[in-house]
Amino acid sequence: MKSDHRLPLRRTVLRLAAGLGAATAVRVVAADSVSSPARPAKPLAGAAGSPATALRVRPLAYRLRPMTGQTPPRHRPAAPPVRTRPFEQLTDIGHAMVLSFDDGPDPLYTPHILDTLREHDVRAMFFLCGEMANDNRDLVRRISDEGHTVGNHSWSHPLVTKLSRAGITDELGRTSDVIEKITGAAPLWYRAPYGAWNRNSFEIGAAMGMEPMAWTVDTLDWTEPGTGTIVRRVRQGAGPGVVVLSHDAGGDRSQSVAALRRYLPELLDDGYRLTVPRRR
Repeated sequence: MKSDHRLPLRRTVLRLAAGLGAATAVRVVAADSVSSPARPAKPLAGAAGSPATALRVRPLAYRLRPMTGQTPPRHRPAAPPVRTRPFEQLTDIGHAMVLSFDDGPDPLYTPHILDTLREHDVRAMFFLCGEMANDNRDLVRRISDEGHTVGNHSWSHPLVTKLSRAGITDELGRTSDVIEKITGAAPLWYRAPYGAWNRNSFEIGAAMGMEPMAWTVDTLDWTEPGTGTIVRRVRQGAGPGVVVLSHDAGGDRSQSVAALRRYLPELLDDGYRLTVPRRR
């Protein structure tokens, strides 16, 4: 997300998103390059929209286009059901957590985050804005090549609940398209800007083969609260299955970069395994 796209009502929208409740169930496993064999995830309490009963939506036209070049397409899981809530945490992954970064990639801050993750051999999720991905293709390739999960965060970071179905389709479709052209694989996860979801976004995301991912711990690093405050929020919210939200673009993210350098080794010392979800 470019810095001039932030909305003044962000705090209100984030509080609204937090009221969505527990995430719905999905058959996922979580593993990284040093993890033990993963087990299928158990349904979360209070989940809605089970695969057996959820509405399925026909894939959109752009998802049916063949990939260019001679490289065979990568395996893609079956299209997910339409959810009624995003995933906020992952179950049954042991003493593990997920780090996620939104709004990038940014040529000033994303490389430092990638350097820290590589130093500690950790994988994370990066939810990219299409316009940022299109402008920083080498960074997108690096994120993918280093084993991180590339997610869809819309093209221009709008409030999708204010968009028509055609507008949501354009925002998500263009972003998935550019990510697939750069990395050779379409994203399997997406995150609504500001955490603001609605029925249309769930249906259209599922039609594009993506599952909705929210978060458990919001560092609120976009408010630039200070490096120590960001570190404290991560440490206080740490726990099995937790998904941490941070940002690598959309403003001055130097505090986010510095905070990661502090809390990542501390989490590892505490025995946490930092991993990414895998779709079945």
